[in-house]
Amino acid sequence: MNIWISVGRIFFAIGIAGVGVLHFFYPGIRPVIIPELTGIPSNLSFIAYFIAMLLIGAGFLIAIGKKYSSLSLLMGILFFLLFLFGHLPTFLSAGSFNNYWVNLNKILALSGGFLVVSTISPPKPGHRLMELLAKIGPWGKYLFAIMLYNFAIGHFNNLEGVSRLVPKYIPFPQFWTFLGGVTLMGSAISIFSNYKVKTILLLLGLNLFIWLLLLHFYYAINFPQWQEGENFIGVLTCLSFCGTALVISQTGSKSST
Repeated sequence: MNIWISVGRIFFAIGIAGVGVLHFFYPGIRPVIIPELTGIPSNLSFIAYFIAMLLIGAGFLIAIGKKYSSLSLLMGILFFLLFLFGHLPTFLSAGSFNNYWVNLNKILALSGGFLVVSTISPPKPGHRLMELLAKIGPWGKYLFAIMLYNFAIGHFNNLEGVSRLVPKYIPFPQFWTFLGGVTLMGSAISIFSNYKVKTILLLLGLNLFIWLLLLHFYYAINFPQWQEGENFIGVLTCLSFCGTALVISQTGSKSST
């Protein structure tokens, strides 16, 4: 199999499994999965552990490349339902622009990532329902692109605020913030227009991996307890997005170079 597909699949899987593992270290359900459930009663904690094992199991099967196609497809649909009936209503009820916006986009991109992974080796013919659902898989890259577009707009509209997230040891934070927005926007346009998807998404994957090392690891190491482990969520989702970008670079277009 193509090395970039394998690396991307494993990166995505590690990120998903890692989010599952965090449920054993922090209370409730991680907000990136379902918002407003970090404080669930102790007698319902089994729900968080079930979600944890589901994510860990899915990540494990995807990482080893065994029986993951149908599972990834179903997980992609499940995450999209979490977006529609969990994150979107919470975001809209909070009014105007709010802190739920980041996880709203992340859950959408993770849904897209699962769908993209399901297209690596589509479910085998024989089960009519799965064959029908498999037609949804190619749409995963567009869900991922929506996240890229929205985060790019966030970079441009709040340049000063986002630039404060650039670690202090990196000079010219506003320049890098603007360049990051251009990178995200360009990648979204590439996917939507089917223009040079292979090259641009491969570069995006490299870019996200650099952000993972220079930015997300920095905050996870220095501020591990911030908002009950949200900096670790940043590391893991960035790794999953890096993996998604790498897989799309090899599967997202049959004609782009």
